[in-house]
Amino acid sequence: MSSERIILGIDPGTTIMGYGLIHQQGNKIQLITMGILKLGKYNDHALKLKKIFERTLGLIEEYHPDELAIEAPFYGKNVQSMLKLGRAQGVAMAAGLFKELPIFEYSPKKIKQSITGNGNASKEQVAGMLANLVQFDKEPAFLDATDGLAAAVCHYFQGDLTQTKKGYSSWKNFLKDNPDRKL
Repeated sequence: MSSERIILGIDPGTTIMGYGLIHQQGNKIQLITMGILKLGKYNDHALKLKKIFERTLGLIEEYHPDELAIEAPFYGKNVQSMLKLGRAQGVAMAAGLFKELPIFEYSPKKIKQSITGNGNASKEQVAGMLANLVQFDKEPAFLDATDGLAAAVCHYFQGDLTQTKKGYSSWKNFLKDNPDRKL
């Protein structure tokens, strides 16, 4: 396992995007920051996507993460919501790829399972467990921030996947290994 790395975790959304950054030193992790990007005030979906790209790029430029862990959109009953979440995830991934970060995608169930031991845990349960793991005192106003942090911590728990699981540094490589993901 890498002895030191910074992991950026993102919970993509078109109303609120959550993010969290952790610093790993050996087998210890420390919270760097977590927060949200509020997008509800924008009516134009393309503008929301631009803001997601810019904020993700800004986080990368400010904190210089080594890897990006992102929550995969989940399939719900509303196909339009799924499409919008997929676009939000895509532009966050594009920002990471633009900065040549390896990208790792986790399902919501996998993230919850790795943090709480229960793939069906509530957002509140995930936030409570994260508060113990990385010692933050105050629960954030929006649980989207802890969801972003959870993606980063989930990735930490997977070990150093840059050697065992393929990370992608370009869209070409991603599509080559995931031909079923082409539109």
